[in-house]
Amino acid sequence: MSMRARSASSVAFVLALAALPAWSAKAEPIRAVYSVRGGGLQVMRVEAVLDLDTAGRYSIRALWRTTGVARLFGGADFSGSAEGRWAGGAARPVRYAVDGSWRGEPRRTVLEYPSGQPVMRIRLPESDPEREPVPEALRRGTMDQFSAIAQLTRVIAETGRCDGRASVFDGTRRVEMQARTVGRDRIFPWSTAWHGEALRCAFTGRQTAGFRRDASDAEREREPKEGIAWMAPPRPGDVPIPVRLEVPSRLFGALTIYLMEVGPAALPSRQAANSAAN
Repeated sequence: MSMRARSASSVAFVLALAALPAWSAKAEPIRAVYSVRGGGLQVMRVEAVLDLDTAGRYSIRALWRTTGVARLFGGADFSGSAEGRWAGGAARPVRYAVDGSWRGEPRRTVLEYPSGQPVMRIRLPESDPEREPVPEALRRGTMDQFSAIAQLTRVIAETGRCDGRASVFDGTRRVEMQARTVGRDRIFPWSTAWHGEALRCAFTGRQTAGFRRDASDAEREREPKEGIAWMAPPRPGDVPIPVRLEVPSRLFGALTIYLMEVGPAALPSRQAANSAAN
């Protein structure tokens, strides 16, 4: 999730959709930059490269870092990636990795999918005393969150709708995700963010495993989390990607995520991304 686009008219949007009645094997990789904002301030910067169909495979790479006042609540600085293949139109993850730090403590997760099922190769720290582990049986049949995004993007490109489900395991939690089509909206200009006509998708996430051991925290985690994602090709000929999102947050209330820029498909080093975020 991280992408910025140059502004596009609704005419360009319609033309792009007309050019993508089905998944295009010529879809070019997209680099996108997002600004995550809460309470009128930027709290996170996200940058991603999406290569969604090269020789029947997909990959997503991303960098995300808290900025400004959000770092007072605990700085996060991460890079992540997912690789997989397409099988009959369905995403089949091969490898998922996240590496970085949270509140100064190193974090690393590597999942691989031999025989299509997630296997933990690396986890740092090895265990979390504040959180229940996800049982092996509840890891089966899941995919990582990046693969879930790739799957949703493909569904929209092929059908023009965003109806679907995915079971997501990120190494710590299992979440059942559901998306449904709401309609179409015109997104009005804000700063230099993308604007134009977009498909409006409502989504719900319900955590089913990996709860915090504190009973009150676990109860909050069990509550369904709802949000909205607006999906559109950021430029003529691109596949639909998230161009704006609204999601809940415990610390900052409702967050709005703006697609600010689309550019060449090259992800900078974490050091370069940190300099840009400061």
